[in-house]
Amino acid sequence: MRQTQFQVRWIDHNRKAVQPSNPDYPNGKDIDSCGPNEKGCNIPLTYPAPRCGLFVIRCLKCGLRAACSTAGRRDDPRSIKLRCKQ
Repeated sequence: MRQTQFQVRWIDHNRKAVQPSNPDYPNGKDIDSCGPNEKGCNIPLTYPAPRCGLFVIRCLKCGLRAACSTAGRRDDPRSIKLRCKQ
C-alpha cells in the first residue's frame, strides 16, 4: 500500500469536546474495521486532531469511502484499518 493511494481530509466542526477523554486510551486508539482474516489497508491519521471533527478517507484505487470522528482528545483515533473492496 502506498500512502498516495488514500485521500484523507479532516472536516473541522469548530468546537471543543465537552466530555473528558477515555483513560483506557491515553495514547489514542487504532480503529480496525476489518473482520478476522480480512485483508485491509492501514491509514495513519493526524493525532491528536485539533478539535471535534471528522476524518473522511477515500481510497483512490478501489473507491472505498469511510469517515471517522474526532474530539480533539487523547483518545482520538491515530490510525484506521479499512477493508479493501477489491
